[in-house]
Amino acid sequence: MRCTVVGAGVSGLTTAIRLLESGHEVEIVSDKFSPETVSDVAAAIWYPFLVKPADRADTWGIVTYDVLEGLCTEAPEAGVTMRDGREYLRDVVDLPPWNDDIAAFRILDEGEIPEGYVFGWEFRAPVIEMPLYMPWLRSKVEEGGGTFRHGFIEDLSDLSGDVVVNCVGLGARELCDDLEVRPARGQILFIDQDPGVGHFDQQPETLTYTIPRSDVTVLGGTAQVDDWSLDIRDEDNDLILSKVEAIWPDLDRDRIVGGTVGLRPSRTEVRLEEEEMGGVRVIHNYGHGGAGVTLSWGCADEVVSIAEGSK
Repeated sequence: MRCTVVGAGVSGLTTAIRLLESGHEVEIVSDKFSPETVSDVAAAIWYPFLVKPADRADTWGIVTYDVLEGLCTEAPEAGVTMRDGREYLRDVVDLPPWNDDIAAFRILDEGEIPEGYVFGWEFRAPVIEMPLYMPWLRSKVEEGGGTFRHGFIEDLSDLSGDVVVNCVGLGARELCDDLEVRPARGQILFIDQDPGVGHFDQQPETLTYTIPRSDVTVLGGTAQVDDWSLDIRDEDNDLILSKVEAIWPDLDRDRIVGGTVGLRPSRTEVRLEEEEMGGVRVIHNYGHGGAGVTLSWGCADEVVSIAEGSK
């Protein structure tokens, strides 16, 4: 089967790998390649929290978890490591359904919960260093015989092949006239300081996180919907630091070493489905918001199943 994958972010590359592994011919077409994609600036920890549709997202997430956990030992050059993180909540909530499916999960003791929070859990999850991971994904596509073509696609029905897989992320707003796709602006900071464990408040209105990597720790965040600005704003840096200090009081502002901005392709829920467009068979795989890496391998497997007619 000849497959054209549109988009070269984490979803496009991962989908291409799975299609190649299943014996299909794959070309990736995109107007942007690493290191210029949104995926390249992702903070990137596995965490399928508050992603919809919840039942499908949890399944995609567990598939991805298993792959990423394996890469820690099988392909250390991919830049994936396992780290412990703590989620803090202002209300007692049900435990996530994946809590029994990951390497380690426990409810926090009262003394481990910062002031202002009443509940939380600790979990072990893959942290993905995108400056290493994105080139590794591309190398796997190349090893599998996949090809790349630079191009800006205005109409999916103009593409050739047996199947077109749409992984354009935020670009689906115009390409598919899908106004549910909206930018969720994310600004982050980098600090030369390791918190030991990651600290998280993943509620949209109070979004806060520290993600320790091998070189720096990522501090966030913002989720400013319909904000298209890629400029770093001082007021957002101040907001991020004040939020992080509330859950990591030992933060040393003098050790900040940089920052960046990316636009998450937010949507009410992930769109993963087949559609015929102008006589062309299209499989949509976009709208992952901040969970593109978290869902990537599970979504890629489902794309292959749809393409081969088993879903």
